Amino acid sequence: MAKLALINRDEKRRQMVEKYAKKRAELIAIINNVSLSDVERYEARLKLQKLPRDASPVRLRNRCQITGRPRGVFRKFGLGRLKLRDLVMKGEVPGMIKASW
Repeated sequence: MAKLALINRDEKRRQMVEKYAKKRAELIAIINNVSLSDVERYEARLKLQKLPRDASPVRLRNRCQITGRPRGVFRKFGLGRLKLRDLVMKGEVPGMIKASW
């Protein structure tokens, strides 16, 4: 199980990303709009840099929904490899079976 502080920090970041998502999208649209003047685009870039660091979606980390483990997480299930294996062995994941050849 991951430290509770790390799980809480990631959750806080997710809320921050959601809060600033609209503003970030607007600023990025201004920056990418070539028809605007260079000064307007530069001001938009400065405003984007002033946003909190944790508002960037790049800083998010995929974690297991059960244990909070940051590595070996399958996006499709939102579970770490160890918990996914346990659930598959119990037959609780439909369509997945143990490989044998």
